[in-house]
Amino acid sequence: MIIWINGAFGSGKTQTAFELHRRLKPSYVYDPEKMGFAMRSMIPPEIAEDDFQSYPLWRAFNYSLLASLTDTYRGIIIVPMTIVHPEYFNEIIGRLRHDGQTVHHFTLMASKETLLKRLRTRAEGQNSWAAKQIDRCIEGLSSPVFADHLQTDNMSIQDAAETIAAKAKLTLDPDTRGSLRRFTDRLMVKLNHIRIK
Repeated sequence: MIIWINGAFGSGKTQTAFELHRRLKPSYVYDPEKMGFAMRSMIPPEIAEDDFQSYPLWRAFNYSLLASLTDTYRGIIIVPMTIVHPEYFNEIIGRLRHDGQTVHHFTLMASKETLLKRLRTRAEGQNSWAAKQIDRCIEGLSSPVFADHLQTDNMSIQDAAETIAAKAKLTLDPDTRGSLRRFTDRLMVKLNHIRIK
């Protein structure tokens, strides 16, 4: 089973993914961006795309690896990744579903003000690459293609994870951490996923 968590930058995809990972055993957080960064490092700058998702190879690679993992890994694969183009969605998620794989897709939605506020906690101001993508993400992800939509403006990470688990009919382990441990865990996720665009 794959749980794909979509949403604009700053919507809480990665934090929600790791919250699920902590409470679903066995599970694995799969990061499609890693292939994008690898491709970016190996393509001459003069022919490089601004967005690595534009490369058919990136989409084909992630489809192929996810298909292979679902055949060999017995846990739940959690994928936090923004995909706004319906054709890219269909090339990966649609193709996996066509193959008979179970893919639960959720889009974390939030207002522009909320997203900007969350990005500021990652030291990304309104002129950052992520902030400049907000309008196109909000517009694109509002399409029914990207349902199931979860409005997260007033939802905690824990609430988002529990809502996704309930919709996917998965039982989470109890969260026995104290508030300090929960804060530390989320801080480490944030620090480990700072992206330089």
